[in-house]
Amino acid sequence: MSPRRNHPRRRDSEVPPPLTDERVRKGIEGVQQWQDGEWMVRSIFGGAAVKTYRCPGCMQEIRPGVAHVVAWPIDGRGDETDRRHWHTGCWKARDRRGPGVERSRNAPRYG
Repeated sequence: MSPRRNHPRRRDSEVPPPLTDERVRKGIEGVQQWQDGEWMVRSIFGGAAVKTYRCPGCMQEIRPGVAHVVAWPIDGRGDETDRRHWHTGCWKARDRRGPGVERSRNAPRYG
């Protein structure tokens, strides 16, 4: 007796595209709706992250090898040149936080 199939069979037309090097490097993207508009969001896998970026949510570095998110507005306010690399947690919490303020080492912390 063969084991029972608990999932429907996939049709040939529903087969996902093959996982190529370019697709792994670019990550998985989709449109997300936020309070400030629609954003194209691309998840970057840790193995595909090869450069250091500055997260606009926390102003900390995103080191090479760290999975993160790339986002840019798609509702007419910007284009792909407005891409920003975010820590995944910072991107998810951006509606609950104020904008990050970049200060120099000598600037007063409060006031």
